[in-house]
Amino acid sequence: MLATLERSSVRGGKWHSLIDKVYKTENLLSAYREVAANQGAPGVDYVTIEDFTASLIRNVSKLEQQLRDGTYRPQAIKRVHIPKPGSTETRPLGIPTVRDRVVQNALRHVLEPILERQFAEHSYGFRPNRGCKDALRRVDGLIKAGSKYTVDVDLKSYFDTIPHDRLVKELRKYVADNSVIGLVGQFLQAEILDGVERWTPQSGAPQGAIISPLLSNLYLNDLDHLMANQGYQMTRYADDLVIQCQTREQAESALAIVSAWVTERGLVLHPTKTKIVHVDVEGFEFLGYHFIKHRRFPRPKSLVKFKDAIRSKTRRTNGNSLQAIIADVNRTLRGWYEYFKHSWKTTFPDLDSWMRMRLRSILRRRRGQEGRGSRISDSKLYPNSYFAENGLFSMTDARARECQPACQ
Repeated sequence: MLATLERSSVRGGKWHSLIDKVYKTENLLSAYREVAANQGAPGVDYVTIEDFTASLIRNVSKLEQQLRDGTYRPQAIKRVHIPKPGSTETRPLGIPTVRDRVVQNALRHVLEPILERQFAEHSYGFRPNRGCKDALRRVDGLIKAGSKYTVDVDLKSYFDTIPHDRLVKELRKYVADNSVIGLVGQFLQAEILDGVERWTPQSGAPQGAIISPLLSNLYLNDLDHLMANQGYQMTRYADDLVIQCQTREQAESALAIVSAWVTERGLVLHPTKTKIVHVDVEGFEFLGYHFIKHRRFPRPKSLVKFKDAIRSKTRRTNGNSLQAIIADVNRTLRGWYEYFKHSWKTTFPDLDSWMRMRLRSILRRRRGQEGRGSRISDSKLYPNSYFAENGLFSMTDARARECQPACQ
């Protein structure tokens, strides 16, 4: 896509003539295939992926024509509220219709390679060939290099508060095609339908919209470069960011710069969650981990989310065979371990023990007994080896196999 754009679209450092690349049939079909692979719920029109696929050629042709002649208009975004792990609060999530997800994805195909060239090295969220582990590796390396003071920055309701006019102004630095700019504006101001309430947002990039992560990265891009140019070690994953410093004075200076930038850009720092911490004293949380001293652990909310997932699969009334239950929980155990395997070694034995207790409780219930499977008699009847023989994944054993001699 970038090679195609460069041949015909760059003049004066800005990108022109992009809308025809958005509505190109091949691009729309590619965008559809990715949307279909991700599945997802229907939007306000109740059209499912299967419904859209049943009339694929007609639907894509219609979108192409509407984008070509400028009559395309996004439908309302259905808002749902999903629980935040370890909290009574919920997080709003926007669900565009399938047709709008296809167009947003086609638009992303065109804008992403353009904006990727502008993004900073130490921004990792929602970018090609980058991810959480890259950001965590950098943070861990900076701690080991002596960056003990951390500015833990929390942007309050970031995705809901990005000013539309300023975001579009950032996009115009690189894109001169008014049709594309207008299309982005339509998505930003698409109506929100939340139950019986309906309104047009004046700010924000709805979480759940395909184009939102790219636009949210764009809005913070200047901050990334500002901090890097002034010599600060900032690591950012979407709206999660930390600045690691050698001294408290450096941390206070960094926080002052960020505070001024955030205020000027119409954003808000969370008054209590934004703070300077010492990694050897209180530590800090980043991307699911809690860093303290030279160690890291899953943060409490990560443990709550993990245990809730396991509990849902290991209720004592579960009527499946033990082998089927183990096969089901193993998928969660392996996925969770793969992300948190760099946690301090004491993390895993307790979780493995708790996991076996859940299974012993099921077996205890099947013997006609009440209560949790935490009694000595249960352990004797169903020792650890019993579950190993039935294929239960052990995080402790997995870590021992993977751990190098220097691992502690």
